[in-house]
Amino acid sequence: MKPTLHLPLLVLLAVTGLCQADVSFVDFNNNINSVLPRFSRPANHSRIFYGVMFDAGSTGTRIHVYTFIQSNSELPVLDNEIFQSLKPGLSAYADSPKMATDGIRKLLKVAKKSVPRLEWKKTPVVLRATAGLRMLSAEKAQALLDQVQHVFDESPFLVPDNSVTIMNGTNEGILAWISVNFLTGHLSAAQNKKTVGILDLGGGSTQITFLPKLKKTIESVPVTDYIARFDIFNSTFELYTYSYLGNGLMAARLATLGALGAEGLEDRVFKSSCLPKKFMEDWSFGGLTYHLSGDPGSDTGFKPCYQEVLKVVKGVIHQPYELQDSNLFYAFSYYFDRAVDAGLIDGVQGGMLEVRDFKKKAKEVCSTMTKNPSVSPFLCMDMTYISCLLKDGFGFKESTVLQLTKTVNNVEASWTLGAVLDHFHSLKIH
Repeated sequence: MKPTLHLPLLVLLAVTGLCQADVSFVDFNNNINSVLPRFSRPANHSRIFYGVMFDAGSTGTRIHVYTFIQSNSELPVLDNEIFQSLKPGLSAYADSPKMATDGIRKLLKVAKKSVPRLEWKKTPVVLRATAGLRMLSAEKAQALLDQVQHVFDESPFLVPDNSVTIMNGTNEGILAWISVNFLTGHLSAAQNKKTVGILDLGGGSTQITFLPKLKKTIESVPVTDYIARFDIFNSTFELYTYSYLGNGLMAARLATLGALGAEGLEDRVFKSSCLPKKFMEDWSFGGLTYHLSGDPGSDTGFKPCYQEVLKVVKGVIHQPYELQDSNLFYAFSYYFDRAVDAGLIDGVQGGMLEVRDFKKKAKEVCSTMTKNPSVSPFLCMDMTYISCLLKDGFGFKESTVLQLTKTVNNVEASWTLGAVLDHFHSLKIH
């Protein structure tokens, strides 16, 4: 049987759009009775409501349709999640924003199928864009958001204020941390000192977030932007958190090749020792196309590749004073995907890996990439970058164990569940 997950009353307020700073429990009961659907059921009947969250990332757009249950005798329960995704991301339409609407409409059809028709007007639909749009100019990003807003406004769903916006990187890390720790049961009063850290590797950016155990970790940050404080579930948390724009896996490929932010793309070929010598291909990211190739005139393999990716990491990624072994980190997104591609973990179950496992597999992939053309030509570069990011970037020990996961209790590991709270200002992040 799939485990159910108890949510605080705050979540119920959030997804119904009723959360206000001075709401009383009397108001809460009255509001819930007027908003939630009524069913012809016995006295102990349950009421079902829904929330729709779009994650507009750099490499794709995903929809999460959450089903919640409110029982007369229990706190709300997260009953189900419907998840669908499509590629490319919104940023691929930076020069033709109207073309982005087709994908949004397709995903809205998923919401229509998942949410009963009678509940459409009561179900909030929200989109948060991440690194893909943060890397665009303000004008191009806003043009895309305007198109999405137009599609939302035409939909039969509840469209709250600020329903289509770009989320900053700090909130992305914090909300992912909240989602994973809620799903793992670490946010209860008894457990919140034993939280897990999160490592999220997207296409355009990467985040690290954890609850420090030592004051020196807080005191030794280069700037205060690395620390965030907020109250949730009757607890106050002070997190170490940072989002590195340009250090997501796809952006890191371009940075390694010297192509990130480059001009005159039509006349340039970007080479790398991380690619097979005979490799030559056009590759697109963020609406731009790059001519890439291996480097026949230089050595290939793990060592020269590592030196290339090290330039992308060194001096950019801050190493926290502590990365306690007792503070387990959950790693997801491209950490998980590439570990699956390399055969390190099962694509459904995930698994536990040591940091050194990425390095060992990177060496193996890089040494055989020319002999195995069926393997992704980027796998050597990607695995080497992940190894470098973890060890020389964040400063994890090679023996540090990471939990590689795609879902937690059958719910997608991402920031989206936490964003349900954030959208309705239930969190005060400082």
